[in-house]
Amino acid sequence: MKPAIEHDCRPVGEILGQIGGKWTVLIINKLGGGPMRFSEIKRQIGGISQKVLTETLRELEMDGFVTRTVTPSIPPRVDYELTALGQDLRGPLDVLGKWAVDNRPKVLEARSRYFSEHPDATRRKGRLVTQFLIAAE
Repeated sequence: MKPAIEHDCRPVGEILGQIGGKWTVLIINKLGGGPMRFSEIKRQIGGISQKVLTETLRELEMDGFVTRTVTPSIPPRVDYELTALGQDLRGPLDVLGKWAVDNRPKVLEARSRYFSEHPDATRRKGRLVTQFLIAAE
């Protein structure tokens, strides 16, 4: 079966690398409900550091998914909101999120089966590697 799209995969990988990140997906999801202040986003996501949230919001702004509005006050008020491009991204992310939730049990079952069949396998930085590969490092 031929791929639906034939082209250089690097540009696709570049964009997917940005929009597929764990924090990006969560931020886009939260901003889907409307503009939010930095502290609201941080509180609602939980587990994200201020540094990572700042970096991710900056990247989303740079790529045109989010706008940042500063309202002069003491302290300054900073609001983030999805752009039209960011809103457009919500559809595919929602579909992917639903797929992930629906198929998580199958993935966990496959993972368990893999570890049963490969007792020497271990986790490293979120990826499977064998003891052999670790020993080679």
